[in-house]
Amino acid sequence: MEPTLVILAAGMASRYGSMKQIQGFGPGGETIMDYSIYDAIRAGFGKVVFIIRREFADNFKSIFEPKLKGRISTEYVYQEMKSFTEGIVIPETRKKPWGTAHAVLCAMDVVKEPFAVINADDFYGQSAFQDAADFLMNDCTESNNALIGYSLLKTLSDHGTVNRGVCTLDKNGNLASITERINISQKDGKIVCEDNAEPHELPRDTSVSMNFWCFHPSFFKYTQKVFREFLQKNSNDPKAEFFIPIVGDRFIKEGGTIEVIPTSSEWFGVTYKEDAPAVEKSLHALVSDGEYPERLWS
Repeated sequence: MEPTLVILAAGMASRYGSMKQIQGFGPGGETIMDYSIYDAIRAGFGKVVFIIRREFADNFKSIFEPKLKGRISTEYVYQEMKSFTEGIVIPETRKKPWGTAHAVLCAMDVVKEPFAVINADDFYGQSAFQDAADFLMNDCTESNNALIGYSLLKTLSDHGTVNRGVCTLDKNGNLASITERINISQKDGKIVCEDNAEPHELPRDTSVSMNFWCFHPSFFKYTQKVFREFLQKNSNDPKAEFFIPIVGDRFIKEGGTIEVIPTSSEWFGVTYKEDAPAVEKSLHALVSDGEYPERLWS
């Protein structure tokens, strides 16, 4: 069974300041998502599901449908604040949806096969997609999921702090715990995390999640259960977010396994507007090296 690629593209882009998901960075105006989808097709994925905001649907479809028609199946789902809240009253002070795990949950009705989850604004590299596809087609089970692990040093921004899912591994290389750490940056040659949590300094080779997950479809029901409990505790907190690491950490504590698949693939992304020139430069270099055609979809 061909796996599905789920792309998280409903973010508010508060630090970036615009809809970076559909900004062109490649030589032919390709978005970062274009490269991810291209790599996914090469790796054997059979469908892509975009999780977007309903008000951007027409614009989004007009960009991607012409290039992807006949190449890969597409679906569009909308992350909305009341989705899966099951009648719980949401206070008026809540202005945005519930975070990445809630976004994944919104794809439950259209994904019935093993699937990968990625961010729209991150470049992950071809070998990472091949590793994900191999896992999803051969090793993914109800009790065994995975994430692609990146070295923390390679995922920082020169223009501000970043948030990362910091991983600890067991002796078998599986995930022992994952914690969302915020305000990570490099200062005086050290990587520090200014979020009032410990440890304050993180090793340069710390394995982190860049939200490239590999899940069995049963993970939707599990996420729905955890989200229900999350809402019971946090529905009145206007800033509470339901991150994928919250569900992943709970999953392994309850006996599941999440393999951490290390990758040497180059990662880059656009957290801040100032990151954009470096992203463009990196993509142009990959095209010059023959990793990608100058026009992806021609």
